[in-house]
Amino acid sequence: MTTFPTARAVRTTPEGLLWEPSARWVRGRRGEVTVVDSRHPVLVWEPGVPVPLYAFPREEVREDLLRPAKNPATGTHTGSRVFYDLELDGEIVENAAWTFPAADLAGHISFEWFGRVGRGLDHWYEEEEEIFIHPRDPHKRVDAMVSSRHVRIEIDGTLVADTVRPVLLFETALPTRFYIPREDVRTELLVPTDHHTGCPYKGTADYWSLRDAAAVPANIVWSYPDPLPAVHPVKGLLCFYNEAADITVDGETLERPVTPFTRTLSTQTPR
Repeated sequence: MTTFPTARAVRTTPEGLLWEPSARWVRGRRGEVTVVDSRHPVLVWEPGVPVPLYAFPREEVREDLLRPAKNPATGTHTGSRVFYDLELDGEIVENAAWTFPAADLAGHISFEWFGRVGRGLDHWYEEEEEIFIHPRDPHKRVDAMVSSRHVRIEIDGTLVADTVRPVLLFETALPTRFYIPREDVRTELLVPTDHHTGCPYKGTADYWSLRDAAAVPANIVWSYPDPLPAVHPVKGLLCFYNEAADITVDGETLERPVTPFTRTLSTQTPR
């Protein structure tokens, strides 16, 4: 009989890494070449990094494509000292892989994800579903729920949205996001930008800035035109950063949260 734990089965290494085995079948490719094909991956959380990485048993990695790194990124990835360059069809991808300096993870190799850092393997699959940016955290939930709350959004004193049919998106460790039907948004105040982001839970987002707003950060509004199935209710709706907008829900004005996006918004040039 298999006994399943009732608490989070994450283990800790002396180096501060958290890790746990995953039951998912994971493959990583560079172009059309499969570099990783693993049925025994391990999820690893580094200190101070909110999203996990995968580490794979060496026997499930194409080690024949790896070379000792010519310029190892020593000191990154929790003090890792062993790095590998990936050589494929005459192309060298520097520091594409590494080993963690932890006895628990001896015999495992991790890889960079191109969508996150701009190098490494560029296509990842869990079972038959392609995953973007980073692995999904099995201890994180993302729920999109249709609501009838009255939501008003102001930016720099200007009313930009007013609705009683929002979709609320609840995501672990982030503030509630309010997705608004376009008919309830003053879209004439928005100008599209060429900015895009990817999320392994939601998909790829398009962005808008507030027109002629000198004090407002760029890319303050986003939408998922083709979201992943788990959050399909947000399809085509517009969302505003709580960190830079004044949002009132059922007559109560919400405090602006401080999140990892707060600093990003503060460094963006208004448009």
